[in-house]
Amino acid sequence: MAVVVRAGAAPLWWCGVFAAGIGAVPSGVTGRGIGLPAGAALFLVGAAVVALTRRRRYTTLAEGAARAGKHDLLQDRAVTVRNWRRGHRWWLLLAFAVALGSSFVVPAAGGMLLAGTGTGLWLKAAWLGRRERAGELLLWLRVDWLDRRGGSPAGKAAKGYRGTGIAAGDAAPGGTRRRTAARV
Repeated sequence: MAVVVRAGAAPLWWCGVFAAGIGAVPSGVTGRGIGLPAGAALFLVGAAVVALTRRRRYTTLAEGAARAGKHDLLQDRAVTVRNWRRGHRWWLLLAFAVALGSSFVVPAAGGMLLAGTGTGLWLKAAWLGRRERAGELLLWLRVDWLDRRGGSPAGKAAKGYRGTGIAAGDAAPGGTRRRTAARV
């Protein structure tokens, strides 16, 4: 489940970094003296808002997690990430274009806000990972309960999470890739 949260972090972060970098070139309407500090503030606000929203919903669903049964459809980390990114590619492109376009008014601010939302998703996934480690339980969301674009792990369709042991699957707590022992 944390994999779904984490899936959007990298694309949002990199789109934001590129948009901010390119957007810092034109001086814009407000100038860089206002645009860069405003962008830094938007980065912090965006990261905090994304990281802190819907925590109660996640906590409620995590506390009611049932043991995953043999008929629950759980998918690999790579498939989940790929589905999320394919389902949201047009939204990411639109967000990048808006962030880049806003640079002609307030330089780099839109890109920094976009990067802040990616950072907020990483922070939320890390928070979920700490919960998973504390409970020694990996939380999963059934594939058929995700929305049609592969996202929304705390949406209306998510009726509850499933739990497995900490070593199950190819994802580590927090949605990161499980490290395997080096082969000799």
